Amino acid sequence: MKRALLLLALAGCATNQASATLTKREQATVFLQRGDGKAATPLLEDLARESPADLSIARALAEAHVKGGTAGVFLQRLQADNSAVSHYQQGLVLFSRSADATGPAVEQFRLASQLLPQEAEFHYRLGVALLESERFEESLPELYRAIGLNPAVPAWHLPLAKALHHTGDEKKAVEAVRTAVTGSPTPNEVKTARALMAQINDPLSRFPKQAQIQLEKGIAWLQQSDVPQQAIISFEEILRDFPDLGVVHSLLGMAYQRLDDAGRAVDEFKRALELNPEDARSHYLLGELYFARQRQAQAKEHFEKALEKNPTLDEAWLRLGDLALDRQDLPMARSCFRTLTFLDPEASAPRGKLALVYQLEGDWPGADRELRRVVDKEPENVEFMLRLGTLHADRNQKSKQPGEKKAAAEEARKWLTRVLDAQPENALASRALESLKER
Repeated sequence: MKRALLLLALAGCATNQASATLTKREQATVFLQRGDGKAATPLLEDLARESPADLSIARALAEAHVKGGTAGVFLQRLQADNSAVSHYQQGLVLFSRSADATGPAVEQFRLASQLLPQEAEFHYRLGVALLESERFEESLPELYRAIGLNPAVPAWHLPLAKALHHTGDEKKAVEAVRTAVTGSPTPNEVKTARALMAQINDPLSRFPKQAQIQLEKGIAWLQQSDVPQQAIISFEEILRDFPDLGVVHSLLGMAYQRLDDAGRAVDEFKRALELNPEDARSHYLLGELYFARQRQAQAKEHFEKALEKNPTLDEAWLRLGDLALDRQDLPMARSCFRTLTFLDPEASAPRGKLALVYQLEGDWPGADRELRRVVDKEPENVEFMLRLGTLHADRNQKSKQPGEKKAAAEEARKWLTRVLDAQPENALASRALESLKER
């Protein structure tokens, strides 16, 4: 019993010591992540008194009061203060309430932006509040002003894209989405970007209802049953009545592609693009046909056009990166694969390809980082263990400093040994390990 109490006491001390190592801001962030606004509030109140102009603290404090159930009292206190930060915090609290998210929140953000017109965050929040109020035209100048004042936040382009889409400027909307996804988007931002592109690039938005059943039959034959001959019959029946439906020509091209009739497939994809030049998928499929036949210039052109129309097409980023890698355009390959690691952060292949680019550039830490992310998530992934081993063997060979050579050799041995423990017959790992002994 005494031993158990001692262990509990020690555990409590360890927890207190861990907490003591966190700053007030870090501890408040932990509480907010747990949804414990009450615990975060006093810490953030102290920080706000120390740095009243720090908007990240002001924003976190408003969030803490909302999560802690003290938003009403906080609002009353704020109303006595006519500062820009006070109006900003009032706007944040009011925006969290559905009943106040339109009029009252908009008014508070507007007051904040009028008091400090050079503060990008105030214009951004005002733009978002107007956007959520479906005042799309009004939101545009505020969002543009925010981005102009602070162009270093790619995520701000997503609400701009939504506003542009709703005001009919699809081309600029797609450009805004591309800016967002080629930054460093969070998973939620990627989800938003994909949803926006699904609306902008919806090929069935004006599809005739009378042909819907036949379309579904054709898609079922093509995708579920894998009988492209029957799919062709269904799609051609639709085109007899509606010859100008680009999406059906694209599907027909996919069916011919499945039958390895490249000529007919190309004709159908080109016809689809004549009818709908904004059809990103047909550009991508044309690119795939050219890519498979080693016609790299044409493939590159269509993959680029596909991404101009829809920057959330993962496959197009992958192919464009592969083509760049083939011609040793490492900056372009890095850009493509990096973007893909954000679009699909759980996928191993893009990280492996990005690691290869870093290795070719001599960026050993970058390559190591990407490979470790996969191994950390998939501890039994022998392929990436081998990649780590050969990476550090390569670093050992190319390093000039004795200390760095030794560290690289040790790291290589660690990973190569793990590979051979799992696969004793792995010849590549054995040769790499032998090469270290020779040096």
